[in-house]
Parts: sequence; C-alpha cells; structure tokens
Amino acid sequence: MASDITFSHFPVFYKEAIEALDIKPDGIYVDCTGGGGGHSSLIAEKLTTGHLYTIDRDPDAIKVLTKRFENNPNVTIVNSRFSRIKEILEEQGVEKVDGILADLGVSSYQLDTDERGFSFHTEAALDMRMSKEGTSAKDIVNSYSVNELTRIISLYGEEKFARNIANNIEKHRKEKEIETTIELAEIIKESYPPSVRRKSGHPARKTFQAIRIEVNSELDELKNSLDDMFSSINIGGRVVIITFHSLEDRIVKVKFNDFCKGCTCPPEFPVCVCGKEPKGKLVFKVKEPTDKELEENSRSRSAKLRAVERIGE
Repeated sequence: MASDITFSHFPVFYKEAIEALDIKPDGIYVDCTGGGGGHSSLIAEKLTTGHLYTIDRDPDAIKVLTKRFENNPNVTIVNSRFSRIKEILEEQGVEKVDGILADLGVSSYQLDTDERGFSFHTEAALDMRMSKEGTSAKDIVNSYSVNELTRIISLYGEEKFARNIANNIEKHRKEKEIETTIELAEIIKESYPPSVRRKSGHPARKTFQAIRIEVNSELDELKNSLDDMFSSINIGGRVVIITFHSLEDRIVKVKFNDFCKGCTCPPEFPVCVCGKEPKGKLVFKVKEPTDKELEENSRSRSAKLRAVERIGE
C-alpha cells in the first residue's frame, strides 16, 4: 500500500527550480521526475485553474504520488519514462504546456531503501532499476565484457581505476556470480591501491553511479527528451533541469545553447542571409547549491540548475 512506503524526498534547488519555472496560476506544467512529490507539491500550490502532470517511472513513487495528490483535481499522475513526454501529452489531450521540470537525481527513497540495491552501504540484491523492470545491475556486472565494464565505469563514473575494477569483477565472477551490493562494493574497494583506499570517500561511489546510469539508460533518456520538452512548451514557457553529473550537465548546457542560437552565417558575411533567429533564451547561466543547501543536503554537492525560456517558433 502507498501509505506503507516512506518516500522521503528532499529535492535539491527546492525553491530555485520553482522560481525558474515562473509559474502562472492558470498554466499547465509537467514534473518529469515526480519522486516523493517535493517539487510537484510546490508547483501545485501555485495553481488555481491550472494543471500539473507528474511523471515517474518508479512504481513505488507512483503509489506515493497518487496518495499524496488524491484530493487534488489539478494534478494528474503518469507512470512512464519522461522520454515519452510527447506521447504522454498527446494521450492527455494537451498540445502545449507552460513549463517543464526534470530533477535527474536519484531519490532519497531509492538510495535509502535497501532492497532497491542502489546503495553500497547496505547488503541487498544488485538491482538499481528505477522502473523495477528490464536489465539489472546484477545482469550488467555478470555479463558485460571487461572492456564494456571499463568503458562505462570510466565514462559514467569518471573513475581512474576503471580497468582495475573491471578486471577484478571478471576475476571474482569466474569463481561465482556477483549477487549483492556489498559483494560488489568489496570487489571495488580491493581494486584500489591501499594508499588511495585510505582517502576520504567510499571507493565504490563512482562505480555504483556508473552502473546505475547504465542500468537506467539515464543519458540516453535525457538526450532523447530535450528537443521534445522544448517543442512542447508555449512561447514564454520554460524548461528547467537539475543535473547531478558532469555528462548530464554538458548535454543540457549544449542543447540549451543550441536553442538560443540565432544567425549561423560565417562571421565574414556583412549581413545575415540565413534568416535564423533564436528560439530560446537562457533564464540564467547556471546555478549551484549554496553553502546552506550543502549543509542541509549533502547529496546536492554536484547539482547544477539550468533553465531556458522559449521566445520563438
């Protein structure tokens, strides 16, 4: 039952993200990552005749969101990936919206619920699936080649000992299948040189992040969504994204800048002949957590907030 799930969610940029949306009481908004409903609640509070569509692919989140907003006719809950935003809006009979928010972080519930297998601190089956469906972390750890593991751990985890870790995973899985979070965390830990291992921070953090990103196709989900998000907002509407990884942030930064590009004529041309005008403008360059937020929520340390407003077709 929804009431049995403790889905504590402490959204980063709790107020800044809502301010960036510039909510109109009669507007239509989408929260692409509903989670525990933190951001959605703030959006819903500002609506009178407007409407909010809250999306999440995690069935546990859907239970909590449904319970939380069961008496609010201005909120519709949708169980889906946000990369389907075009189809979701079509299914809801909505042509354009006034703002879209996506908080790309893993929720506190997902990290803190042992059986979800996201955390390297507690014993659990290797899972990490946000949707509870499809390929799991266990599948990846036990079936990917050493080269494939090295690639994702290096790229998504920015882990300089990726090759050591991949080789050590291969060594252990030849003896027996790697099944739990603690098993994997110990394998990662022993892959580190002792001098580095003694430094602050758990050695498994970057690798667990990398495997989670791969399990949930998080970067592809983002890449496949931004154009659809932008084309789904009205003139004057805004897309607001919170990222927690340098690759995510780069994808958002590049795409938002593309929306804001105008003339593409060579600089030596005396006048513009392409006729291209910018479709968007940056609401601000980028925002990072304040010292106060870092004190209140240590998980915000890598977060960045970006926002773009649509100004043309």
